[in-house]
Amino acid sequence: MVLLLLSVVVISWFMIAASRKAAVVPGRLQFAGEAVYGFVRNTVARDTIGSEHFMKFVPYLFSLFMFIIVNNYYGIIPLLQFPSFSRIGFIVPLALASWLLFIGTGIWKHGALGYLKHATMPGGVGGPILVLLVPLEFISNILVRPFTLTLRLFGNMFAGHLLLILFATGGAYLLTSGNILYGGVGILSFGMGIAVSFLEMLVMFLQAYVFTLLSAMYIGEALAEEH
Repeated sequence: MVLLLLSVVVISWFMIAASRKAAVVPGRLQFAGEAVYGFVRNTVARDTIGSEHFMKFVPYLFSLFMFIIVNNYYGIIPLLQFPSFSRIGFIVPLALASWLLFIGTGIWKHGALGYLKHATMPGGVGGPILVLLVPLEFISNILVRPFTLTLRLFGNMFAGHLLLILFATGGAYLLTSGNILYGGVGILSFGMGIAVSFLEMLVMFLQAYVFTLLSAMYIGEALAEEH
């Protein structure tokens, strides 16, 4: 909980500092803030949701991306080294927020019954096959999505955290075992831990991106005219 609150302070400070002295020729901090915002606004929101409605959802998607990426990167910061989202309970509210948002967007666009039809009946399909398709589409497009959002982020953060613990504690144990052969393996274990740390830096970014991108995709699908 302390890390979650700290992330709010860090993100708020960064964005305020980046935008306080906005200029036509940006400084380093302003450039960094604009780069992150432009990435979410253009690459995630506009390209996925479409140019007509995307700006309505940029504040949510940008906040979501920043919140996830900062909490993910705690996992490689010395003395902290704990990604917040390796605890599944912290991810569930984010997944539910995205789920409620795209469901609400679909109802706003199509009406309650219209969105239910939109989400469960593929265009151009009719006849008896709908008896099979409608329940499957309902499960995959409405019920399952918050679970997949949650488990994808949790699984990657939790597994990466365990790998780093394994290589660090295993290396320390082997180095202090008093056996020369074990000591060599311990050095190798520390080397693997460093390599995994760099891999985790990429995974942490990708998981924040994927969670935000999927949220945007679901919103875009809810707004689409055809299923």
